[in-house]
Amino acid sequence: MFYYVLKYVLLGPLLRLVFRPRIEGLEHVPGSGPAIVAGNHLSFSDHFLMPAILKRRITFLAKKEYFTGPGIKGRLTAAFFRSAGQIPVDRTGKEAGQAAIREGLGVLSKGELLGIYPEGTRSHDGRLYKGKVGVAAMALKAQVPVIPCAMIGTFEAQPPGKVVPNLHPVVIRFGKPLDFSRYAGMENEKAILRAVTDEIMYAILTLSEQEYVDEYAAVVKAQQAEADGAVDKERRFPRMPLG
Repeated sequence: MFYYVLKYVLLGPLLRLVFRPRIEGLEHVPGSGPAIVAGNHLSFSDHFLMPAILKRRITFLAKKEYFTGPGIKGRLTAAFFRSAGQIPVDRTGKEAGQAAIREGLGVLSKGELLGIYPEGTRSHDGRLYKGKVGVAAMALKAQVPVIPCAMIGTFEAQPPGKVVPNLHPVVIRFGKPLDFSRYAGMENEKAILRAVTDEIMYAILTLSEQEYVDEYAAVVKAQQAEADGAVDKERRFPRMPLG
């Protein structure tokens, strides 16, 4: 109930007014039956813009941190995501990937739309990063189509750390459904999962026209944070010249 109140009464109209998104290829999203919508992830607002423009309900796998924040703000954020029907996923530990797959398959088994960001995290610089194979595992196990989706302009409208969005044109572009039925029964083969994931990422790339980086976004983020930390330490504690 709260999902539809947000969509049609509270959040949906506000998002349409602020972002004025242009929608392309909406006819590629099936009107019924299970399917995965796999998109790039550029902004916190992505979580809400796509549900606001889709006619059908879509459930996203959201990072657990949205549900475990401290204080009043954390509790309000958790209540908001739960009320909107989003599912918390722990992205740490050896079982994190399998837990996410189980949750996603549960959504698909009900004949619903599942939203997922194969990169696993938001892009910190607007580029498209290597996809994780969980999306392929779910598509093959559930035997459902994957609809590629490109969010264009949301990074400029609300980049990481930006609370109040900028006025910037946004396009949400859906591509033709990808059928992987030819790989039925091969969901446990690593090479197949990688090939399917790469095909999905290429479809997203074609729609978004982003620069592609063949590395995982989380790894690049960690490397950048480490480098920034080293530079900051050098500034605070410069080395004394010898001699």
